[in-house]
Amino acid sequence: MTKQEKNEVIELLKGKFNQYNNFYITDTESLTVDQVTNLRRHCYSKQVEMKVAKNTLIKKALESIDAEKYSGVYDSLHKVTALMFSENPKDPALIISGFRKQSNGEKPVLKAAFINGDVFVGDNQLKNLTQIKTKDELVGEVIGLLLSPIQRVIGALQNKPEGKVEASTPVADTATEAPATEAPAAEAPATEATSTDAPEANADDAAKPE
Repeated sequence: MTKQEKNEVIELLKGKFNQYNNFYITDTESLTVDQVTNLRRHCYSKQVEMKVAKNTLIKKALESIDAEKYSGVYDSLHKVTALMFSENPKDPALIISGFRKQSNGEKPVLKAAFINGDVFVGDNQLKNLTQIKTKDELVGEVIGLLLSPIQRVIGALQNKPEGKVEASTPVADTATEAPATEAPAAEAPATEATSTDAPEANADDAAKPE
């Protein structure tokens, strides 16, 4: 590789490191060409960019951006290195884990991960990285916590709790019995009929003396 070609690779890597806040450093040594192709296919499906480069060029690219910021990953730049760049911090971890299960192997090996400024070193960090909460997931949880009290209040107002439903039942029973209490009022005309008969009786009595 000529000096110009090396510089081109460094510039390409610098662009990726500046673009993404998350990248994984993996060891793909001993993977076959078909396996590497399959791994790239997995990355593509998750919108993860995979780049294979020499460790010296990767380090130069990182140092040219911010030597101190990326110092925690330098010791992981050894053997064959494949970089995985992703907007989602845990997608590369899920890809690595899923690929291993599919191939019944132990590669690729996670050497280090740079997640929003934090460095995770070692393959033993892989499981933890698959459980990272993404920004969207955290926002969803916060919204759920905020809505929960509101939903309880709305439920109370709508008489959704069982206690509220039982309390309203006697009211309904009383309403249905109300007409029965009004029945005596219907007999009032009968008393009026009695009073109207009285004059007729008096009229007969008045006729008898004649």
